[in-house]
Amino acid sequence: MTDNTAKVALVTGGSSGIGSDTAITLAKAGFTVYAGARRLEKMKPIEAHGIKLIALDVTDEASATACVHSVLEAESRIDVLVNNAGYGSYGAIEDVPLEEAQSQFDVNIFGLARMIQLVLPTMRQQRSGTIVDMSSVGGKIYTRFGGWYHASKFALEALSDCLRVETQAMGINTVIIEPGGIKTDWGAIAADNLQKTSGGGAYGKMADRAADQMRNLYQGDRLSDPQVVADAILKAVTAEKPKIRHAVGLGARPLIALRALLPDRAFDALVTRSTGLKAG
Repeated sequence: MTDNTAKVALVTGGSSGIGSDTAITLAKAGFTVYAGARRLEKMKPIEAHGIKLIALDVTDEASATACVHSVLEAESRIDVLVNNAGYGSYGAIEDVPLEEAQSQFDVNIFGLARMIQLVLPTMRQQRSGTIVDMSSVGGKIYTRFGGWYHASKFALEALSDCLRVETQAMGINTVIIEPGGIKTDWGAIAADNLQKTSGGGAYGKMADRAADQMRNLYQGDRLSDPQVVADAILKAVTAEKPKIRHAVGLGARPLIALRALLPDRAFDALVTRSTGLKAG
């Protein structure tokens, strides 16, 4: 196994699910791991694995700057940044307030981009580093009521590709993780947002059915464990030349393949059948 004892990793969104599993997996592999989240108390369970907890709100400039500064002050280097912080804002495009759309981009894109900007000077000086951006199968496909979420993940795919070609000559790798269905609280939160935003209106019947389907899926046993994502991240950050994209978890590879193969209207029909009701 590669000796990672001198390497430092910073994981955002470390309070649960993929973030906490990733922090633990990297720590077990020998990395010095800092896990950041808005609520430190939610990360207390992972502290037992030797993980250093740090307050972080990626949408707050002072918080993001203080987080990176604290890690560099303690360790003098950052070798891995895992941009995991994010959420899914669901609702019909007609219904979602633009303030909420802005919040979706503030977390999923602008907060992520600011973290990248803050670590890049150190990685350039080191002539090494790996940035792991948490995209989604939703960065390659689309569904009803996920307009702003999908828009943020499509943007993330493009941002990550541009970052890669700008910095690879400096010894910096950019890796994109594209999870499918993963057993976290993401689905319940998205379903609640969907019904709050579009339940009872012009899209109410479709929204209610889509929310019920999301809850049933995320409460069932079909979804993949977050550990599959953590394992993919570990593989990426320990490889000399990592694969650029990792599609992992339930449905990720088949859905991406279907989107590439099917004409637009055929994929539209697939998406429509998944919720099945007309508006109204």
